[in-house]
Amino acid sequence: MLDVIAFFVVISVLILVHELGHFLAAKSVNIQVPRFSLGLGPRVLGFRHGETEYVLSAIPLGGYVKMAGMEDDEAAEALEGGAAVGDEPPVDPERTFDSKPLWARAWVISAGVIFNMIFAFLVFVGLGLAYGHTEETTTRVYVAGQDTLSGAAAALRAVPQGVDIEAVGQTTVDSWDDVQEALLDAPAGPVTLRFDGAPPVTVDLPAGGEERLRMLAPLRPFYEPVIGRVVAGRPAAEAGIRPGDRVLEAAGRPVRSWDEFEDVIRAHPGRALPVVVERAGGERFSATLHPESAREMNEKMRRVDVGKIGVAGEVPLAHRPIGPAEAVARGWEQTWGSTAMIVEVLGRLLTGSESMRSLGGPLAIGQISGETARLGMYAFLSFLAIFSINLAVFNLLPIPILDGGHLLFIAIEAVRGRPLSVEQRIRLSHVGMILVIGLMVWAITNDILRVVFNI
Repeated sequence: MLDVIAFFVVISVLILVHELGHFLAAKSVNIQVPRFSLGLGPRVLGFRHGETEYVLSAIPLGGYVKMAGMEDDEAAEALEGGAAVGDEPPVDPERTFDSKPLWARAWVISAGVIFNMIFAFLVFVGLGLAYGHTEETTTRVYVAGQDTLSGAAAALRAVPQGVDIEAVGQTTVDSWDDVQEALLDAPAGPVTLRFDGAPPVTVDLPAGGEERLRMLAPLRPFYEPVIGRVVAGRPAAEAGIRPGDRVLEAAGRPVRSWDEFEDVIRAHPGRALPVVVERAGGERFSATLHPESAREMNEKMRRVDVGKIGVAGEVPLAHRPIGPAEAVARGWEQTWGSTAMIVEVLGRLLTGSESMRSLGGPLAIGQISGETARLGMYAFLSFLAIFSINLAVFNLLPIPILDGGHLLFIAIEAVRGRPLSVEQRIRLSHVGMILVIGLMVWAITNDILRVVFNI
């Protein structure tokens, strides 16, 4: 149920933001707006105020602002639920979309995307002001799956486990945030990692942000396998595990880090898990845990069963409030960084270097929305901001019926000195609709294959 509620909150808020951008921009240049709709398809309910009919429609997967004079929108008549209900004011020829200058039309079409980007930026700034900045003070490094790494990540096999990183290239680091920032900002090519008490390791960083993130994904902060928090009523508490216990063994194997312990727990959903812990004073305590089975989405967007016992590790954190200036700066960095990453992923999809199977539809959006909502308001609002950027980037694709397609029509008119004919725009809009519907069908099919068949 939470997945469903979170999905509708995400979709409703972002569609409202996007369409409100178009609506306010249209009003700002005196374009007549017969209808403002949240949702597509048949009208469910609505009311008229002035010249505009405000509508809630049946299909909650989009929305639109119907502007007078956009004849090529006839291609979307079915999605827009047909003609308006009630007495519709006559169209004023001087207030039609096509009667306005190029700059005004470009502003109106771009406003939805602009509002989505501004919304994401404001959310990031608000989160910074509300939650401040928390950073992990450790610089100790753990490399996940170290023995199996290949390709660009193979160089990480030489990184010693559990030692402190002192510098990334010429940049000295004092926290894990510093480590991440230095690795992401470093120029492409060889970069030397220097450690405290271990030989340096040189890694070859890819140029692309997404490719670099994939390569660096195994690089994580190292934490001792010490229990920091135990949730009452969960398997760890029922087995007698206490905060401060150091895990020595799990499933008969030595445990050297918190990540190793988590991996063992996740691999035992619904199965007995023997552990040995050391308590203050050196006392050893043996117990058998019975991890609960939970469903999560993995990196391939597939639901998998994982074990959960209701514990958290000891994480060295430093928290500080931040002021408006720093919140704005961090908000801008997060907005720009998220945009660049989404554009890069889109480029990889278009070039075929990223599988189209990674596209998710409503089910995937609902699952991610629900999972972030369970993690708390910070995670949920962060996802909302990132998805707002995703929506903006998608709408800029030069496909007729999307904002990018309308901007393409305007650009063609600017170059030719005259617009495409109404017939040409309608035909191209039909093609665009087929493409968009095809993408939706593909994404929904991916959802069904993942959720129903787990493939």
